[in-house]
Amino acid sequence: MSAILPGATVGILGGGQLGRMTAMAARSLGYHLMALDPDPSCAARFVVERCFTAQFDDEKAAAEMARGCAVVTLEIEKVSLAALEAVARVTPMRPGAHVLAVVQDRSRQKSWLAERGFPLGPYRDAASAEDLADAARAFGTVYAKLNHGGYDGRGQFVLRSPGQAAEGWAELGGPSVVEQALDLAAEISVLVARRPGGQMATYPAALNHHEERILAWSVMPAPVPDGVAARAAAIARAIAEKIDVVGLLAVEMFLTRGGELFVNELAPRPHNSFHATELACATSQFEQAVRAVCDLPLGSVELLRPAAIANLLGDLWLAKPPPFDEALALPGVRLHLYGKRVARPGRKMGHLSATGATPEEAVVRVKEARARLG
Repeated sequence: MSAILPGATVGILGGGQLGRMTAMAARSLGYHLMALDPDPSCAARFVVERCFTAQFDDEKAAAEMARGCAVVTLEIEKVSLAALEAVARVTPMRPGAHVLAVVQDRSRQKSWLAERGFPLGPYRDAASAEDLADAARAFGTVYAKLNHGGYDGRGQFVLRSPGQAAEGWAELGGPSVVEQALDLAAEISVLVARRPGGQMATYPAALNHHEERILAWSVMPAPVPDGVAARAAAIARAIAEKIDVVGLLAVEMFLTRGGELFVNELAPRPHNSFHATELACATSQFEQAVRAVCDLPLGSVELLRPAAIANLLGDLWLAKPPPFDEALALPGVRLHLYGKRVARPGRKMGHLSATGATPEEAVVRVKEARARLG
């Protein structure tokens, strides 16, 4: 295989904030960009040369974009397998449809991981309200998650008793995975970059804090014991190799109070919990994604300093524009807005980032900056 050198055109399936930031990193490296997204005013539109407005199952549009690209990657898992295969018939598609075939379906993802011996918490598949009730009787409190779609807490339901099964099934409305609630000490994630030939680079783990099932803040390196971080990295690398991903693979994990690590979910793309790499590491996750899919030497994942991020949701914009100047008055704080034109409750509009001498200091600083916005 030969490298796809700067000056070539990279296509991105998806034009959200991850596509936008990947495109900005690719521009810095000297690449040309195209994107495809259903939203005509998507976040990436103004940082790429050409943006195709099309649905993620539009094989014809995906192939048309691919014909102008030396390689195509993605920033969202919702792209249909048929569209990915249509791209692959024209130009390299990285990651490939075989990765998305596993990741797009939560039940299939769990089975794939379990069959290969990766650690999972107790779970069951559910295809009816009675299945939800049976899982609640067996496990106690459970989290039910739709097999397809759903993100940032959407498509999920918490059952604390079998009596909630009918309500849960009415809200979910489709086949789901039901997971036993665990006694958690922390939620962490590990990001692996992998080239076509198999070379990998693994970022230090990030510690993640959710509110209302949406990531509120994240910090790296995760302040966990060295042994836990090493085990998490080994699990993530093994999954990346087994699934044969090219590009990035984020592996979300649960750490229990008993010290066990369980895989939660996989994401074959840049990840919200690694936005801090832009400040913390020698190579950001977005530049690394471009390097990996273009088969360039992977950048250093050396940690230069601890850094944290805090998500900014559309709720902040509902009364009046947030006072960003007050947040930016804090030393070491940076603002990252995604160029989305419409603010809605729960919609990720941007994030703040901050550095610190320690992970704890970085978290305190970014949370203070976030508090200044109201």
